[in-house]
Amino acid sequence: MIFSSLPFLFFYLMAVLAVYKLSPLKLRNLILLLVSLFFYGWGEPVYILIMLLSIAVDYVHGMLVERWRADDRKARRAVASSVIFNLAILVFFKYWDFLAGNVNALTGNVNALTGNVNALTGLHLPVLGLPLPIGISFYTFQTMSYTIDVYRRDAPVQKNPVTFGAYVTLFPQLIAGPIVRYKSVAEQLEGRKEDLEKFVSGIQRFTVGAAKKVLLANAIGQLWEQSLAARELTVVGAWLGLAAYAFQIYFDFSGYSDMAIGLGRMFGFEFLENFDYPYISRSVVEFWKRWHISLTTWFREYVYFPLGGNRVPKWKWIRNILIVWLLTGIWHGAGWNFLLWGLYYGVWMLAERLFLGKWLEKLPGVVRHIYTMVIVLIGWALFAVEDMGRLGTYFSALFGGGGWFSQVDGYRLRTYLPTLVILVIGSTPLAKKLWNRLGERARAVLTPILVLAALILCTASLVDAGYNPFLYFRF
Repeated sequence: MIFSSLPFLFFYLMAVLAVYKLSPLKLRNLILLLVSLFFYGWGEPVYILIMLLSIAVDYVHGMLVERWRADDRKARRAVASSVIFNLAILVFFKYWDFLAGNVNALTGNVNALTGNVNALTGLHLPVLGLPLPIGISFYTFQTMSYTIDVYRRDAPVQKNPVTFGAYVTLFPQLIAGPIVRYKSVAEQLEGRKEDLEKFVSGIQRFTVGAAKKVLLANAIGQLWEQSLAARELTVVGAWLGLAAYAFQIYFDFSGYSDMAIGLGRMFGFEFLENFDYPYISRSVVEFWKRWHISLTTWFREYVYFPLGGNRVPKWKWIRNILIVWLLTGIWHGAGWNFLLWGLYYGVWMLAERLFLGKWLEKLPGVVRHIYTMVIVLIGWALFAVEDMGRLGTYFSALFGGGGWFSQVDGYRLRTYLPTLVILVIGSTPLAKKLWNRLGERARAVLTPILVLAALILCTASLVDAGYNPFLYFRF
């Protein structure tokens, strides 16, 4: 079940809000745990067992860290055990088939070259073909951060298993984030502010996110699908397709984050922001301060800083940057393209911080912005095209391998131009600034009208449309 679906909007959410708001305060975390498990089990009931196991194991590890706090060696072992458990689950479900397939292919090729007839077909590691548990990339990172935060004294240990379970399974951010670190919601789990103003604000934020995902991301996503499926691509067609994908993934993922933040407010939680207009950036470093903020924050606090950050010799700092970005790449998916994507950004981050950044500062802002967007668009090609053969073909088209312009490109430009203009404006703070310039009375009158109109349009689009993907659902 995804947020931008009719069953969620008109059945699940309505029922959950009614049950939650009518329940006594002391039972609300239990209600959240139960309805979140139902939400998770809607698509794959068997994986509820993995979720419950993760809750139990990390709850116990948090208690062990607290119990052994006087003995740092034991406490560290508890943290290490928690991290190993969570990574083992993640690697098994998300990366096993990728690793097994590549090891089988590699050993087969090596044995064939060396003439080892008895082992020509390789190791035969089993490729299991298991479906990826929904949200596993997010909730394993959250539970790891809990144990680490307890050890660091950044957050109190949670002694109530129901409350801890509610944190892990919290459905607004379960399947696509933002990655909610325990220390950012520890106090809210125990006692959160729930009032009409916050609830109404949550509805408004959820509606903004739904409109971004359903009305904008879905609309431009079909242009990307057409470009990816095309047998012959020109330079214009390839770059137009990448622009479409860039807008699709931004409005899709940031829209989902907005919906998660809005839902959190409806239940009294305040989640941290996950996007800050990344497409207005003037450097790659700035882009990653604005894009998927919760993920970059997680890697900075739990990988980069423990490795020494930038307070180490230069070669170790370079190593730290590359490790973080290779992990960032592979976190997004089990594929060589994701490793290349992570390495690609690691190299650019190093280049800007070592020498390129000082040179960029001397250039006009518009030039720096164009430079950044070209780098980002090329990065999206690495990210989106998982087949390496197709990726090579797409890069060839980007740089002139298939001609410059075609009649199909002209047709698509004319067809999607109004949508592209709206997307460009929507990816900047312009609309927000204009809205804030309105008086309070005007905003008070217009807000319910716009919210209702957006909900009606989203509902009509969902009823009519068969194209409603969620790109980060598979990560």
